[in-house]
Amino acid sequence: MKEIFPSINSTLSPTELSKLVQEQYGLSEKTECSIIRLAMNHLYRVQDGENSYVFRVYTHNWRTELEVEEELRLLTHLKENNQPVAYPIVDRSNKYIQKIQAPEGKRFGVLFSFAKGKKAAKFSPETSFLIGQALAKVHRSTENFELKRITYNTQNLLTNPVLRTKEFYNNNIDEIEFLEKLSSYLIPKIENIDRLKTRFGSIHLDVWFDNLHIDEEEGITFFDFDFCGNGYLCFDISYFLFQLLATHLNEEEYQIKADSFIKGYETVSEISNEEKECIPFACLSIITYYIAVQCDRFDYWTNIFLNEDHLKRMVGNLKRWMAYHNIEIE
Repeated sequence: MKEIFPSINSTLSPTELSKLVQEQYGLSEKTECSIIRLAMNHLYRVQDGENSYVFRVYTHNWRTELEVEEELRLLTHLKENNQPVAYPIVDRSNKYIQKIQAPEGKRFGVLFSFAKGKKAAKFSPETSFLIGQALAKVHRSTENFELKRITYNTQNLLTNPVLRTKEFYNNNIDEIEFLEKLSSYLIPKIENIDRLKTRFGSIHLDVWFDNLHIDEEEGITFFDFDFCGNGYLCFDISYFLFQLLATHLNEEEYQIKADSFIKGYETVSEISNEEKECIPFACLSIITYYIAVQCDRFDYWTNIFLNEDHLKRMVGNLKRWMAYHNIEIE
């Protein structure tokens, strides 16, 4: 029998990680580490007296070292421009990335500042205004900022994801057929966006309540740029509005907050007519992509909900958004 049985996704000991960050970052002996969440990546809360941090451990073979470096370069750029983001912290050797030899292989670890405040799925129109304003400030620094990472296009948002989702479910159910038709409908919509009238640069691609904190004093802070890449800035606007509708069954309440979000955004940057025309369609592409990501990472992030009923719910949210915007594909 092998001394250590091969694994694909281990959980690193919080006790041992506290020792690692204490040594690498020069923290005090009081430093404690605890698990926040074990999902796409593993997150740990690091507490050193009154100082809080988040240590992220990327799952094995999820991101290349260059992809992580580029994510951190973007965050450092945003921090230097005083934008509201959780940022990476260098260790005593002036390095951002810790290379950890886990049972399954090398994993990357990064220490981030802790975003003050808390998550809230339901918030006031006034807070929605502040979120829009904060996102526009981030976009002001990411426009034309190019990353050596994925450029989001129809191939990697629609064509390939639909094939991977179909392979995962291995069943020609109605929802797969719907995604195929939706993809065919969206491809020309996305490919015909006028680049000259649509801002392009580094995008977050996962802006929703789960990836931002709201604080009375500090305001809005964004974090988890794990899916950052190159794309149209309006993709982030569209995705946030989609998630806002998904968490608000009362569509009148949604519209008030959506309008407030757009007003907040436009106090900083104008949204062009071309971008506004793209908003109803962009999020449909992004959600199609994320459905495939869940399928791709099932072995690393086992979800008991990832079944046909879950796919029906996801597609149901797509159809609700389409009905709200009078989008018909048949």
